[in-house]
Amino acid sequence: MNKRGSLKILFLCTANSCRSQMAEGWSRHLKKDVMEVYSAGTQPRGLDPLAVKVMAEVNVDISGFQSTHLDEVKNIHFDYVVTLCGQEGELCPFFPGQGKQIHKRFDDPPKLAENAKSEDEALTHYRRVRDEIRQFVETLPDSLEAGQANDSIIVITI
Repeated sequence: MNKRGSLKILFLCTANSCRSQMAEGWSRHLKKDVMEVYSAGTQPRGLDPLAVKVMAEVNVDISGFQSTHLDEVKNIHFDYVVTLCGQEGELCPFFPGQGKQIHKRFDDPPKLAENAKSEDEALTHYRRVRDEIRQFVETLPDSLEAGQANDSIIVITI
């Protein structure tokens, strides 16, 4: 915990362009009094404009967020590192350090939207994952502190 008594949490994805940005946005919007949150990636690719768009639809502004490389936060002590990859075959990054690493599966909206015939069709995938991430964030930090592992949350002590 940091000096204010809130948990330090890192949301980690490969690209730090969509899911981890949404999780950071939801956390700052819903849980700013109890969590200090960051997001990063092992291969940051810039902020996904469709992620920005669907978050704006629910009045969460992530337009000023930056894709951050994992190296930029490696010296911060996190209580929890939450990896957000989910599709089979997707390489989920590992964060070496103290604390607990949690894996929470979320589909990758850009991957799901690859064959969309329109932006509206693509946005359907982004909205679903956005809403799933919100549901997860709403359980924080209690679900992390209780060490509750279930089908969708895997706790790995590091």
